[in-house]
Amino acid sequence: MKRKLRMGMVGGGPGAFIGEVHRKAARLDGKIEIVAGAFDIIPEKSQQMGRELCISPERTYNNYKEMIKKEKALGDDAIDFVAITTPNNWHFPIAKDFLEAGFNVMCEKPMTITLAEAKKLREIAKKSGKVFGLMHNYTGYPMVKLARDMVKQGDLGKIYKVVVQYPQGWLIKPIEREGQQQAAWRTDPKQSGAAGCIGDIGTHAANLAEYITGLKITEICADLTTYVKGRLLDDDGNCLLHFEKGAKGILHASQVSIGEENNLAIWVYGEKRSLEWHQEHPNYLYVKEIDAPVQIWRRGNNYVAKKSPAAARCTRIPFGHPEAFLEAFANNYLNFADTLLCKIEGKKVPSEYLDFPSIEEGVRGMAFIDTVVKSSKLKKWLKMPQL
Repeated sequence: MKRKLRMGMVGGGPGAFIGEVHRKAARLDGKIEIVAGAFDIIPEKSQQMGRELCISPERTYNNYKEMIKKEKALGDDAIDFVAITTPNNWHFPIAKDFLEAGFNVMCEKPMTITLAEAKKLREIAKKSGKVFGLMHNYTGYPMVKLARDMVKQGDLGKIYKVVVQYPQGWLIKPIEREGQQQAAWRTDPKQSGAAGCIGDIGTHAANLAEYITGLKITEICADLTTYVKGRLLDDDGNCLLHFEKGAKGILHASQVSIGEENNLAIWVYGEKRSLEWHQEHPNYLYVKEIDAPVQIWRRGNNYVAKKSPAAARCTRIPFGHPEAFLEAFANNYLNFADTLLCKIEGKKVPSEYLDFPSIEEGVRGMAFIDTVVKSSKLKKWLKMPQL
């Protein structure tokens, strides 16, 4: 195609964190340009963001419904897809309306605020025939893809145990009552849904565990806690997990762990080897064997590319030059964009392009949240629902 994909955005207005990350990541490989948006629920702020991004006033909209109507009227010049970077409660109605209007969608996680909404959105997406991407960004790291391919190729043998964590400390104080924008909506059930910490970051940990191992979580025994007095949602969670094929695991997520920043990490233990990966040091994958030194596989080397073409595809610069958070987002956008380009040009989509989270991961994420919340309330093991 002789042009870039045209991206629109809903959310990501002045002061937003994740919207700006999406914009930077989407543009990284030069295949996407942002041309339109309804960036804030307050029209003046949406217009302000449009000016900052040098988007024409005619394509800076006051709300997403106006955006759908006017973009659809542009015909072949309309946006190719929309990125949804709003608080959780807006994901379902916005995604639904854009899909039904014939637009492709990239959506932040969690996909909706209820499991019922997630299932309904899956039906809408399938009926529309459009491409739907979900931004579980941590699966975009090259060394996560290497870990997945090592498991898939049998290097670890049968998987016995998975330990995954995501501790943060930024919500140890009730900063949501002090006007902190990111904290305010994440701790508000009306905007965030039934879960706080477990919905915000626990879902990332669960998704990472399933992505690397290729095993689905089947049962959960959860214990959620709200430590900060007066907070309406959980700020700490601990889960025992059962996976397919007999594997067992532990997942803990916290936003009141003082001193922790974004310490997402995973350990996968098999009958032959184990793997260890840390999001704060993402260019290294630790491989351990019985009675042998620890191996450190390092991003960008030829031996990584030979073992995992997916990791090589998602590596942009030579070894020794760190690639991290923005690039992981960009890798999901890269595969999403290449899939969309193939669809637009009527070409068959190669399997490697389809390596980005989709509507199915969105439904599983909501099933995880739903099961964890119920398990914690009932204080017992619960099976994940059939999806």
